[in-house]
Amino acid sequence: MFQAFLTPQQRQLRDEVRSFVKSVPRQLLLDMDSEKVLFPKEYLVEAAKLNLLGLRFSKDHGGRGLQWTDEIIALEEIGVLGASLACLYSLVTIVGEAIHFFGTPRQKQKYLEPVLKGELFCAEALTEPRGGSDFFGATTTARKDGNYYILNGQKRFVVGAQGADIFLVYAKTGEGSTSKSLSAFIVERDMGVDAKYVYGLMGTRGGGAGRLIFKDTRVPAENLLLEESRGGDVFHQMMIPERLTTAAASVGSARAALEIAARYSDRRKAFGQKIREFQGVNFKVSDSITKLDAARALAFAAASAVDSFGSTGYTRRLVSESKKFSSDAAWQIINDSMQILGGIGYTTVYPVERLLRDSRLMMIWTGTTEIMDLIIQHEYYKEVLKTDSSVRDSENDAAEAFVEGEKIYE
Repeated sequence: MFQAFLTPQQRQLRDEVRSFVKSVPRQLLLDMDSEKVLFPKEYLVEAAKLNLLGLRFSKDHGGRGLQWTDEIIALEEIGVLGASLACLYSLVTIVGEAIHFFGTPRQKQKYLEPVLKGELFCAEALTEPRGGSDFFGATTTARKDGNYYILNGQKRFVVGAQGADIFLVYAKTGEGSTSKSLSAFIVERDMGVDAKYVYGLMGTRGGGAGRLIFKDTRVPAENLLLEESRGGDVFHQMMIPERLTTAAASVGSARAALEIAARYSDRRKAFGQKIREFQGVNFKVSDSITKLDAARALAFAAASAVDSFGSTGYTRRLVSESKKFSSDAAWQIINDSMQILGGIGYTTVYPVERLLRDSRLMMIWTGTTEIMDLIIQHEYYKEVLKTDSSVRDSENDAAEAFVEGEKIYE
């Protein structure tokens, strides 16, 4: 189905990324899952050598100047490796978005360009011990002191806490819990960031997820992104790469699991025939490939909308729909893939059990499914309640549509 959308250039990009994905050592995935590796810098270095990081960013800064529709093609292929490596790959496009979109020329030269070259490694510090979905209730503070800001507080669940060189950090510079109360900073590890690896994770391992502690951390004022108290603007722009990368990577992980299950069902025999011939199996495959194609199409449509319109209420709705649907679909597809494999799917003989553990986090990070629901309905109500005289009012297409006294609302 996806073939119909791709240009020759996008097919070439897909093949480049597939070649890179194929070259990733099997042992790296195993070592990350067993936490023998906590931050695989060599993986990002190799991607950088192939100019595969930050595809959307301008060529002037080391990107390829491509669009979101190109990047999600790459991200689906990266997603085949599982959530950990997909996340580390995505961090470049997530943190890079803030610097590329809002950064000064100096910030782009000092931070974005080395990140795209694989010379610096980045991470994003959003969540706090007292708040996850309540992002604007952050308690980390940044106090202006001459040409510096003094940061105090904590962030947790930071993928890359163990290995990143720079962090995108949101801190409170104003009163209250609104989008105007936060500011965004680029904070270097050497500025006084204490990183503690504390999390034993169900899946998505090997990214060095941990807690960051800021104790009188002195950050130069020139490392402020955009302007003071404009962190909300940065955050809303950032939610596009946060969620689109999750959507596309979810498709890749689900595709990998389904292909394993489909091939298994064509080999495995029971009751004298291949198990793919039983409806209990082949209907699961049918349902799964339909969900997979739907998730891929929605991700592509959302990406295309962002390429055309940027960050708007409409595109935020589509991106949220894509993240919600893709992560839910991946969980269902990988579960059904394990069911097709039966008991052997629950072992480490096949990677489906790892993909299943990884996929559970997709419905939580970068905004839970419930937060996606809030955004989707909120933006849809704004759209549907606008009066548009060019659209037929279907409410009137009823035999008694104009009977007096029947349409009562209070």
